[in-house]
Amino acid sequence: MKIFETSTAPNPRRVRMFMAEKGLLNEAEFIQIDLQKGENLTPEYAAKNPMKKVPVMELDDGTCISETMAICRYFEETYPDTPSLLGDTPLEKALVEQWLRWIEFSFFMPTGMCFQHTSGYFKDRMNPIKEWGVECGKTVEKFMAFLDKELEGKEFICCDRFTAADINAFTTMAFARVVDIRIRPEQENLKAWFERIKERPSAKV
Repeated sequence: MKIFETSTAPNPRRVRMFMAEKGLLNEAEFIQIDLQKGENLTPEYAAKNPMKKVPVMELDDGTCISETMAICRYFEETYPDTPSLLGDTPLEKALVEQWLRWIEFSFFMPTGMCFQHTSGYFKDRMNPIKEWGVECGKTVEKFMAFLDKELEGKEFICCDRFTAADINAFTTMAFARVVDIRIRPEQENLKAWFERIKERPSAKV
């Protein structure tokens, strides 16, 4: 299989970290797509993902799967003997899904919008609205404060073990630095959690 990605982008990093935790990085060939040059906007790439985003996984039979968590779900279901990251029991699956949605809508997406609307990185293909980007940054900081409180007395975000929730929150937190959003000194729970996840081998991919 092939995975078309941009190594510096947060969504592909989520997939790589997920695969690394399962020991599956050698199962795919990673092909780099230059977003700034618009390689994701070509007809050839659009045929693989009409949304023109990264990453995209192309299976050996030519089937293409896009969207980060859809790709992660494929690996979770296809390799059941690897560590589960999306929950084992109905309760665990529900809790992981709950956190994934919270992180996606209140942390990851606002971070992305803050980057796109304040950096001008994609100004050749979108209309950046700086005020909206700044407002999204405030949403990110509010969620970080929320997460700091939720992590009190916990080693991981949910289920008392490492899950995809930790992956998605960690990669978002790391990416937020490009818009100068960092963990505040008083957010000791969040800082300790981030440092723990940072030491995992999968955090290096």
